[in-house]
Amino acid sequence: MSAPVAAHRKPRQRGFGGQAGRTAATLALAGAATATVLEGPAHADPRLTAAQVRAQVDRLHGEAEAATEKYNGAKEKADTARARLDALRDEAARRTERLNAERDALGTTAAAQYRTGGLSPAFQLVFSSDPDRYLRGAALAERIGDRQADATASLRGRLVGIERLRKEGDGRIRELRTHEAELRRQKAAVRNRLAAAERLLARLTAAERAAYGAAALARDGGGALGATAGAGLAGRAGDGARTVPGGVRAPNPRAARAVSYAYGAIGKPYLWGATGPSGYDCSGLAQAAWRAAGVKLPRTTYSQINAGQRVSRSQLAPGDLVFFYPGVSHVGIYVGGGRMIHAPRTGSTVRVASIDEMPWAGAARVG
Repeated sequence: MSAPVAAHRKPRQRGFGGQAGRTAATLALAGAATATVLEGPAHADPRLTAAQVRAQVDRLHGEAEAATEKYNGAKEKADTARARLDALRDEAARRTERLNAERDALGTTAAAQYRTGGLSPAFQLVFSSDPDRYLRGAALAERIGDRQADATASLRGRLVGIERLRKEGDGRIRELRTHEAELRRQKAAVRNRLAAAERLLARLTAAERAAYGAAALARDGGGALGATAGAGLAGRAGDGARTVPGGVRAPNPRAARAVSYAYGAIGKPYLWGATGPSGYDCSGLAQAAWRAAGVKLPRTTYSQINAGQRVSRSQLAPGDLVFFYPGVSHVGIYVGGGRMIHAPRTGSTVRVASIDEMPWAGAARVG
């Protein structure tokens, strides 16, 4: 019975070898080649303009954000697979414990029968000083035998069940490793693109970099509302109130609370893969804001857009989730007046921005 106990141990994390190792190496080389291609024009063409550098950097940041959402999705799947695996291990351990207890009890009964089973039932009846008592005892023994047969059948059933759990656990381990490999790939993709963007920005002069930072701040809405103003306005929406900053009414108290949370997050840094409270990525902010309102949202933008009722731009109300880019790779929380609160990109902070700043993809009303 050592196999069920061994199945309860957590799987040893092993590095990739064989074909998996060659695949990982190929992906790494491909990523390096991509980074080289992205970096190449900057070194090969000294006449690359600041505008061209900015355009490439913006594209790389967009690709990094798309990879971040894929990372978030892979992490969510890995976490789910890990939780299911842990539950299977716990159940296998409980069943194994019950199996061992039943087996010990059956063994004790069998040993006792062996010690007293020297005479056949016929001779025991002949030599008994109280045949009636013996017959009553024989009937009881028969009933005990029936119960032992049932116990034996139960043991067999438990063995089959534990073996099924073990096989299911093996499948969950494979599933977990697949999701963890995807997690590593998307994490590398984010880092590669951000590193390539930094290499391109390093080619700009200090003045050009400052100009690019100011332009990005204005584009992402940094000048629309400062962190101090946002924090001050946040107190107006909450505790069941439906009026949000700016005097706009939310469709319900939950939406007002989500907007209030978003205002309170203004000024906190963008951190890819983060869901607060010290930092957020775009979908992490949306999830955290609605969680504060008592509504559970999926983790990724491409899942969040399907989490509620689709609404058009003309129907937008505070608390609605607004999505951007063809791949639905960015999300913000609508706050009224054509504005949203969002976590723009690495190096930025949560801020208010116009919903016209990015290519529109759709909106959803949740809660």
